Amino acid sequence: MTTTSARSRARSSGAPPRRRRIDRVRWWSYVLLVSAAIASLFPLYWMFVVATTDTATATQLPPEIVPGGNFFHLAGLVLSTVPFLQAMANSLFVATSIGVGHALLCSLAGFAFAKLRFPGRNALFLVVVLTMTVPTQLAIIPQYMIISELGWVDTLQALVVPGLASAFGIFWMRQHISATITDELLQAARIDGAGTWQVFWRIVFPIVRPAAFVLGLFGFVTAWNDFLWPFIVLKSPERYTAQIAIKALQNSYDIDLGLAMSGSFLATIPLVALFAVVGRRMVAGILDGAFKG
Repeated sequence: MTTTSARSRARSSGAPPRRRRIDRVRWWSYVLLVSAAIASLFPLYWMFVVATTDTATATQLPPEIVPGGNFFHLAGLVLSTVPFLQAMANSLFVATSIGVGHALLCSLAGFAFAKLRFPGRNALFLVVVLTMTVPTQLAIIPQYMIISELGWVDTLQALVVPGLASAFGIFWMRQHISATITDELLQAARIDGAGTWQVFWRIVFPIVRPAAFVLGLFGFVTAWNDFLWPFIVLKSPERYTAQIAIKALQNSYDIDLGLAMSGSFLATIPLVALFAVVGRRMVAGILDGAFKG
């Protein structure tokens, strides 16, 4: 009877049920989404177009929007001009280390601020949050002085160690753990004889792993794209990261746009491949890590 009455209402409305469902979604929503997707992908496409041509073609008016045939030639020049493969390997090591550090250390600190009771907890967390208001550029000089005293200038650990945790990551995980993990669950684990580390590693971290994965992915992308701090610390070509290697493709007088864009496109390929593999899991982690009101 319900199905029959629904069909009768559809006939009386004069529009097929499927058409009315599409109308509810509104056609302009699809136009807006497609336009946003095109606007997001166009810079990557334009980078590839310039990476397959020369500077003269890239700066002509009207601009060339069809890829040329010089990509492999320019890519070979990139690999022969700077140690680009070594730079990519260095970037992969630094970004992976920082991503894993973000996932583990920020989760551990977030657990401490959310569920452990110790003197000065709220004041210390307030200090951590306030550090997010300080511009990154203001910390470069004292950070460089510390790295210099440790003898880490022109080493990869100078990039890895300062980036293993962040105030935003600690705040993210603290909020997520507070909203997800109940005190009763932790009390039950302690009654069973679990220590603090066992509670975190066996109970808390498996539950918040999707949010920690997203945080680690953000840390990976940030470290991969970082330019300023590696440019200050690194001196030797064999320790360059991908972004510094791209800067080394430019001389002091002019810029070969085709060569620079070829290096930029090669450095972008790992990120595109990463998002193609873990994109769905990243979206699920963001939704799972959304704060509950």
